[in-house]
Amino acid sequence: MMNGNSLKKLGTFGQSIWLDYIRRDLIVSGKLRRLIEEDGLQGMTSNPTIFEKAIVGSQEYDQDIRAMALGGKGVNAIYEALSQGDVQRAADEFRPVYDKTAGHDGYVSLEVNPHLAHDTKGTVEEAHRLWKTLARPNVFIKVPATTEGLPAIQALISEGINVNVTLLFGLPRYRQVADAYLAGLAARAAHGNPLNHVASVASFFVSRIDSLIDPLLEKIIVQGGKKADLAKQVRGQVAIANAKMAYQIYKEIFCSDRFKELAAQGARAQRLLWASTSTKNPGESDVKYVEALIGPDTVNTTPLETLDAYRDHGHPNARIEHGVAEARNVLERLPDLGISLDHVTQQLAGCGKTLAFFCLLG
Repeated sequence: MMNGNSLKKLGTFGQSIWLDYIRRDLIVSGKLRRLIEEDGLQGMTSNPTIFEKAIVGSQEYDQDIRAMALGGKGVNAIYEALSQGDVQRAADEFRPVYDKTAGHDGYVSLEVNPHLAHDTKGTVEEAHRLWKTLARPNVFIKVPATTEGLPAIQALISEGINVNVTLLFGLPRYRQVADAYLAGLAARAAHGNPLNHVASVASFFVSRIDSLIDPLLEKIIVQGGKKADLAKQVRGQVAIANAKMAYQIYKEIFCSDRFKELAAQGARAQRLLWASTSTKNPGESDVKYVEALIGPDTVNTTPLETLDAYRDHGHPNARIEHGVAEARNVLERLPDLGISLDHVTQQLAGCGKTLAFFCLLG
């Protein structure tokens, strides 16, 4: 392994490793810089839940919170000031990565208010505000892959705002997300604007699918009968199979003539980002969702625990295209078990839409 570090070797297979975590002490202590320099960390993602845990679970923010509260600021204003400040600091730490990779990596993500998931106009307006406030070229504005989010993604890309498409679970919706990205690039090109500095990732959530489907399979296995053996075969395999098929769609779309015309004008592919890659089942490997999805032009964002585990006992190899036929078969057999993957992914997306800001002071 490269210098004995499995994390650094991921880059040799074309995958960037990002951190799904942010907290002020990680930045000010120098630990984030060490992760960048020693582990080859290439970026960072965040969400309101991560910030809630960071702010409530650390004394780093207490002084600022008291000062802003005494100054008359409300909860949302305080949350925004703290989260935006952390993202700006982290983006500055990653700026050398962004410059060295010519904008391929080095990004930090901040999410629009989840309450706007069904509001196209509101999402676009908030994304504009966040982009202007953050004032960093190496940030992503996270926009949910809802029906209303799709036109927002297209509009923001056309305006040159980097977008991390989040809460993406299903293959049909992924095609729509990629189409929105390409349509945004085409609109931007049609107005004579440059494409080479516009970046986007499509964050495909992985382990949550198994967390929802595996209990259904367990019930079938307990009942016994003809379906029990099939349920045993696909248990724990659906999320990875779904991601592998998403990668096949990615190759199809970004090898198409439609994209090649845009690439000739400087456009970048919208990389797939594997999110929710910590293992939820304690009986399975804690690096299961990292190992299986290594491949070119992908990103994996992990929490600190998974990052540490992979550094310790990961075995990097390009596996994203291993067993594609088997992955397709896993998905095709689900209806035989009475399970609709489309229904499951729609259910998961629906859960994501109900996210709300936490009361950070309570």
